[in-house]
Amino acid sequence: MLSGRRLDLLDPTPMDIEIEDIAHGLAFVARWNGQTKGDFAYSVAEHSLLVTDIFAQQHPNAPVKWQLAALLHDAPEYVIGDMISPVKAAVGPGYGELDDRLTAAIHLRFGLPAQIPITIKKQIKKADKLSAWLEAVQIAGFTEAEANKFFGRQDPTLAERLHIKLRPPVEVRDDYTARCHALTALL
Repeated sequence: MLSGRRLDLLDPTPMDIEIEDIAHGLAFVARWNGQTKGDFAYSVAEHSLLVTDIFAQQHPNAPVKWQLAALLHDAPEYVIGDMISPVKAAVGPGYGELDDRLTAAIHLRFGLPAQIPITIKKQIKKADKLSAWLEAVQIAGFTEAEANKFFGRQDPTLAERLHIKLRPPVEVRDDYTARCHALTALL
């Protein structure tokens, strides 16, 4: 990793995890395989920031640790990349096991339980789907009807209230790192 840490993907430990490595990697991993409008790719880091904002809006009384879990929901992709679900399924159960081990190490590193409670995972997934719907409509060329088909019907007024900005990776990386530090300071 850029931090100098050595990460064993088959047996990751919390001591091998640094937020700067996660933020850097995610800021350079493009969602939608880079097939979005604009001068910059829409990164997993930017997506994670949006999911965290949506989660916080949907659950204003949720403990800060679950906002941190929302921020880190795609953190393993800093080293294993962003793959769509059909590809993950084609790779087989080994991919899921790798993702689970890495997720557990990341969670433990930042003071979260290795496995997030199912109810919280569902709440984060709901925010994740809303984010994907917004991305589809605002930057990936989907109509609202197409986005509804893939991500479920969402409130169209959200597109008016939540605007996706495409920014340079370094700016997104810095914002992701700052958000993580701000949330962990409140734990």
